[in-house]
Amino acid sequence: MRTALPVLGLLAMVGLWWLATIVFGIEPFLVPSPADVVAEFLELPGYLLEQAVITLWEAVSGFALSVVVGVPVALLIVGSRVLERMFYPLLVALNAVPKVALAPLVVVWFGFGISSKVVMVVLVSIFPIVLSTASGMKSTPQELVELFRSLDATRTHEFFKLRLWHALPQIFVGLKVAVTLAVIGAVIGEFVGSGAGLGFVISQSGGSANTALAFAAMALLAVISVGLFYGLSFAERKLVPWAEERR
Repeated sequence: MRTALPVLGLLAMVGLWWLATIVFGIEPFLVPSPADVVAEFLELPGYLLEQAVITLWEAVSGFALSVVVGVPVALLIVGSRVLERMFYPLLVALNAVPKVALAPLVVVWFGFGISSKVVMVVLVSIFPIVLSTASGMKSTPQELVELFRSLDATRTHEFFKLRLWHALPQIFVGLKVAVTLAVIGAVIGEFVGSGAGLGFVISQSGGSANTALAFAAMALLAVISVGLFYGLSFAERKLVPWAEERR
């Protein structure tokens, strides 16, 4: 059922899309039919898959850097009330800034290479990681904290052996949100300044009114996002089995 129901939903959406293009007589240059998109993909499979690999690498690299930076930042915020009051409002303010507005500046600072795309991914995806980790660490039941302290556990033991493990389900929630945002961040970076990637393909095909190619690129972006999301879901089931049992 985990596989059959999503496939059934996908087939239903594709069928409705195809039916709409036929019933309403929509021109292919406005909204192509699924057959047009498949035909366009079969014309340029190697090129599209090459661009998909570039976007995937940018998204994964930026996401990994977001985890490496975001989780320690969240631990510092939780561990110190002073740091929380100093830097948490700055994180909220940074998250509130539209990333599309920052993209041109990121390109100026880091160039047109992969570095600017990775930075863009970090800017988009780091806040959910920080927020979910901090929220999970703070949600540890007080009775468990008191039990640890009654057993003479050090603050370090309490932090890493109780709070962090209790926060893992919440952390994975933030990771799954962030990994889909990572793909969006990579595409934003490719829109603004890039000569490769699926975002570049969509930008170029939009300018030439080749909507079938744009839809093929968007379909690949959807496949990448779904694959990364369910990859993290699989890792969650293996690393945090008690969360699955509780649900």
